[in-house]
Amino acid sequence: MKKKILAMAFALASLALPAGAEEYTLRPGDQLNIVVIQEQDISSNLQNSQETPYTVRPDGTVSFPLVGEINASGMTVDQFTRYLRNGLSRYYVEPDVTVNIVKLGGIRVHVFGEVKKPGTYELTKGHTIMDALGASGGFTWDAAKKKVFLIHQDDTNKAIKINLNNMLKTGNLKDNLVLKEGDILYLTKNGRIDFARDIAPFLSGAYMISEIKDNND
Repeated sequence: MKKKILAMAFALASLALPAGAEEYTLRPGDQLNIVVIQEQDISSNLQNSQETPYTVRPDGTVSFPLVGEINASGMTVDQFTRYLRNGLSRYYVEPDVTVNIVKLGGIRVHVFGEVKKPGTYELTKGHTIMDALGASGGFTWDAAKKKVFLIHQDDTNKAIKINLNNMLKTGNLKDNLVLKEGDILYLTKNGRIDFARDIAPFLSGAYMISEIKDNND
């Protein structure tokens, strides 16, 4: 029964982002389809109907005619579309701009601890915890599914404790979080966690271990 539930969870995770997940924001490597429909009397700087793939560069920028360099990384598609529309409105009356993501860039995530194939994996952006677990072969028999830690490699380096048991039992994917570049997923063993040994090595020295000891309760 547990194997069936796990298989169902993986299948659900591959079909859609988890309910309640943050709206996707643009990141380096994303490829965008940008369509601009202009009025007939505009200048020839752009064709009357332009459809060109654009890639978010490693520094997070996108270059677009007349608008220039745009720091697109971190914007939602709606925010990016509004930015383009505002920039083009200096030249055209009510420009009609449509932006779609045609291909997501890749991210590297690290999966350690009680998984069958620990290591570093490259996933498509928008993939989730369950996708990373699937790539690493799934849980070992001794994995503590109630105490899975997700560590974002950002300014906070905070360890987020996730109870995957609830997800597997109920099918509620709200904790099936979308992963970011450099994320670390650590699956602990059953039994009490040794934070100095198990978790602290993944955290920066600025992070107070005392702040995460409460996760052991």
